[in-house]
This record gives sequence, structure tokens and C-alpha cells, in this order.
Amino acid sequence: MSSRRMTTIAGSLVTAAFSTVMIFSVTASADEGPASSKGGKAVDKAPAGVELTTTLPGTISVDNSSQKTALTATVKNDGSKDSGKIRLLVVGFDGMTVKNVQGCSPIEEKDLPEGSNSGFACPVDNLAAGKSKSYAVDATFDLKKTGKICLPVQTGDGKKTFWQQGPVPFGTTNPSPNAPATPLLLGTDNKPVAPGGDELPKTGVGRDLLPLGAAGASLMAAGVAGLWWSQRRPRRTAC
Repeated sequence: MSSRRMTTIAGSLVTAAFSTVMIFSVTASADEGPASSKGGKAVDKAPAGVELTTTLPGTISVDNSSQKTALTATVKNDGSKDSGKIRLLVVGFDGMTVKNVQGCSPIEEKDLPEGSNSGFACPVDNLAAGKSKSYAVDATFDLKKTGKICLPVQTGDGKKTFWQQGPVPFGTTNPSPNAPATPLLLGTDNKPVAPGGDELPKTGVGRDLLPLGAAGASLMAAGVAGLWWSQRRPRRTAC
């Protein structure tokens, strides 16, 4: 084989390898999908002319090695009048743990809704008509579990909840444990990664009982969360 032909083949292989890396990198660092208010509902009646809602990205990406993810939580006033003092809560459930929300304060453990594992309170002094405010959220997502997030919009003192998005799930029905990252869709219940690769299969009685027990625990947590909020706030429930 001539040296020219060998050089051409080698160059082609390098180009192909480089293209593969580039495609891989883009997939692993996919941008957030279009913002969505999926899973949202009005709760207490807002003041006349005030229409508060929230949005979450349609898609997020979870790093399979660190479990880290990031997303943007946005509160909007689509009404014709200013909102007055309000606050946005960002609360994590199950496999989704909120680690930080830029410009917000962590909610003390004793004040978290039952069933949640983390939360931050974001004070909004006033949201003008037609305006929105976005917050950068850092979180982790355990792909072996389901994961949910909840965004209530309340009065500054927390006595009323005008809008609540969630607890709405992020997840995938097609886990990819061997990839650098796993994309998750808003409003999709996560299908936990099955045993394989670096994970040892579960054996014994616990293997058969765990899925049912986990499902029961999730239902109990959701029910208790509503009870917690109704006890602290007699008007309506949140999260």
C-alpha cells in the first residue's frame, strides 16, 4: 500500500473520530426545550388584573456520572396590573433535589412540605404587568427514581397561593445509562434505569417487593404533602 493511500485513510479516520466526538458533545449538552406551563393550575383568586403563571423547560439533561442538572424556572404576570409583593417557591420531590436557586433562600427543613426533599423561596417585590422573572436552578436527579418539581406562586407572606405548577415530573421511558447524559421530558414519569452495566442486579424477596413499595411510598408522600399544606394554610393546598 502506498504511503499516499495510507495517509488518506488515516486522515479519514481522524476526521470521522472528530465528527463523532462533536456529535456526542452536542447531545450531552442539549439546550432546554421550549418553556411550558404543563401541570399548572390557578389556586386562590388573584387580584383583579393580575394573571400569574410559571413555566419550566420542556427538556432537561442529567449528567449520568454526577447526577447534576440545571434548568430555568420562570414566573410571569400576563395581566394588566402589577402583582404586588409575591414569592416563587421551587420545591423538589423524590429523586429530584433542588441544590440552589440563584437569588433565593433555602427553605428550612421544618418548613418543607411533607414528601419534599428540598426547596427555595424567591421573593419578588413586584412583577409589572406583562413582565416575567427567571431563576437559574441547580439540581440533582437520581435516575434510579422518579423525580418531580413544584412551583407555587404565593403572596409575600405565603397566606395565598395564586398559581401552582406541579408537582410535575421530569423523566424518560428510554433510560440511557451508558451515555454521558440522559435527556428528561417535562410531564413524563421517569422509568428508572434497569440493572446492568456497573449496577449489580437485586436478588431475593426485596426485588419483587421494591417496585410496589416504592409506588406506595410515592402515593403516600403526595397525599401527606397536601395534608401538610392544608394544616399550615387552611384556605387551599400547595404542592
